Amino acid sequence: MMSVPADLRNASTSAVKSMAAEGPGSPIAIPPMPDYNGRILAYTSTAAIIVTGVLQGAFPQPLLWLVAGALTWPHIAHILTRRTFLRHSARIRQKMLIVDCVIGGGFIGFIGLIVIPSLSVALMLMFSCLIVGGIRQWLIGTGFMAAAIAIAVAILGLADGPHAPLLTSMVSILSTGLYICVTAYYSHQQARALMLAKTQIQNQREQSIALSHKLSKYLSPQVWQSIFTGERDVRLETQRKKLAVFFSDIKGFTELSEEMEPEALTELLNHYFNEMSEVALKYGGTIDKFVGDSIMVFFGDPTSRGQREDAFACVSMAIEMRKHMKIMRQKWRSQGIKTPLEIRMGISTGYTTVGNFGAENRMDYTIIGKEVNLASRLESLAEPGEILVSYETFSLIKNKIMCRDKGEITVKGFGKPVPIYEVVDFRRDMGPNRSFMEHEHSGFAMYLDSDKITEKERQAILTALEDAADRLRREEDVS
Repeated sequence: MMSVPADLRNASTSAVKSMAAEGPGSPIAIPPMPDYNGRILAYTSTAAIIVTGVLQGAFPQPLLWLVAGALTWPHIAHILTRRTFLRHSARIRQKMLIVDCVIGGGFIGFIGLIVIPSLSVALMLMFSCLIVGGIRQWLIGTGFMAAAIAIAVAILGLADGPHAPLLTSMVSILSTGLYICVTAYYSHQQARALMLAKTQIQNQREQSIALSHKLSKYLSPQVWQSIFTGERDVRLETQRKKLAVFFSDIKGFTELSEEMEPEALTELLNHYFNEMSEVALKYGGTIDKFVGDSIMVFFGDPTSRGQREDAFACVSMAIEMRKHMKIMRQKWRSQGIKTPLEIRMGISTGYTTVGNFGAENRMDYTIIGKEVNLASRLESLAEPGEILVSYETFSLIKNKIMCRDKGEITVKGFGKPVPIYEVVDFRRDMGPNRSFMEHEHSGFAMYLDSDKITEKERQAILTALEDAADRLRREEDVS
């Protein structure tokens, strides 16, 4: 059965999320500097500028009252944004930063645009805007700050002189430099953490991809694709759908298993399954399971091209498997396997129950229903090299594929005898213009499909056939 782990779809996500639990050394554990800490640093720097300016007579004495406000406002802002209804407001960080720009602009206008302190406060505000919101936030913040400056200057006027005392200028520069350096350090750490996290996520992604490819070996490609793209949920659920169901097994395999060593038999069987799986996937079949030497395939789920096309693809697959078996038989004969292995196949079309069966932690994606039983019965009734199909399948493919009436059989679960048909070949490959030819005798085997032969291969095949014909003629003349 095809086993579908219940958490298969979440494998990649879980692998990436696991990085958060890697401990204190994890690169994504380094947060950016909190707004609260950044605001305290900025307003403390501004308070230091105010105190120095007042002591040196650069600022008016009443400005000392702003020191208490500068040291208190960060705490008020933190309470407003974390413990009131404002915490639910969209883009609250950007809005509070605009308030800071208005306060800073008012301060710059209040001191009368004294150059160095004004530039220091403006630099801290603009740097914060760029860090928090990029160019857009910088433009908005600068606009509000400029408006606040203009209003304050219009009311209070400019300072007597544009220059501040040396100590006030040095404190302004050092305070601004300290703020920018600390903020830049946190930004650098965050950028470094993001780069490390990106690398780690990429590694986890590659591991998840490798894991998913390994898991895909246990699932049909269509089922695996539908799970990993999110089209199908991994839960216990089924549905009724009309499917074409295929069964096959190898006639003579039991006898062969008694003659061969287990290792050689396993190699032969795996080679057979691999070749037949390639054919099944070529026609879009969903491989359900391998049991012993049997193969079960169905068409119509998880993807379907319509009932008629699904049935035609299923029978086309069976015809190619039968042809391909002749090539494999020649190869096995060259390896010393003399037992003539033949494939027999049965196909039924009808409504089945398809989906995930089992338990929440162990599921099988498969199908059940009387049509599955009918396909299995047809396979067991088929002669070596024969493909038997139900009437429903025959009615869907009869315009493209030649079939022969084989009468009726009684099958458990069906109230009436079931008409069955033998698949002969594609109608296009019937008659003198057919592209496919085959002959097999003791000491001779030929398989020819002219549609698949290139011009270069054609000349090599003609030379080989002429050499073989000449040799047969010479041996006939000698005898």
